[in-house]
Amino acid sequence: MAQGMNIGEAAKASGLSPKMIRWYEEQGLIPRPPRSEGGYRVYGPKDIERLRFIRRARDLGFGVRQIGQLLALWQDRGRASADVKRLALEHAAALEARIEALRGILAAIRHLAEHCHGDARPDCPILEHLAHDQEEHP
Repeated sequence: MAQGMNIGEAAKASGLSPKMIRWYEEQGLIPRPPRSEGGYRVYGPKDIERLRFIRRARDLGFGVRQIGQLLALWQDRGRASADVKRLALEHAAALEARIEALRGILAAIRHLAEHCHGDARPDCPILEHLAHDQEEHP
């Protein structure tokens, strides 16, 4: 068998943990690598390149399904860049929606904190809000 890297070395070279590498393998984002005579996974240069691609896509917040699509497009030399751009813009729109939702949550938490005396008294609107079913944020 050709010389390659074990999972620890592949993790170091790719910037991913061994646990994440195994998980990406389970998800089908990377092919199952060959095994050494001792039963250890053996990763080659193409595997490391693929793992680095996955890490960079995760760093940009792409999900597993999207990464799978990006990997397929990356490997397809006949791809249209419009397909890649569409995926990126869809992801950007989803991120913007999440940011807006987080801004709403932040505003609600700040509102609750502003109405909490923050002293020795036991009354606390934050705990009251959490303890009761409330349909709307303050």
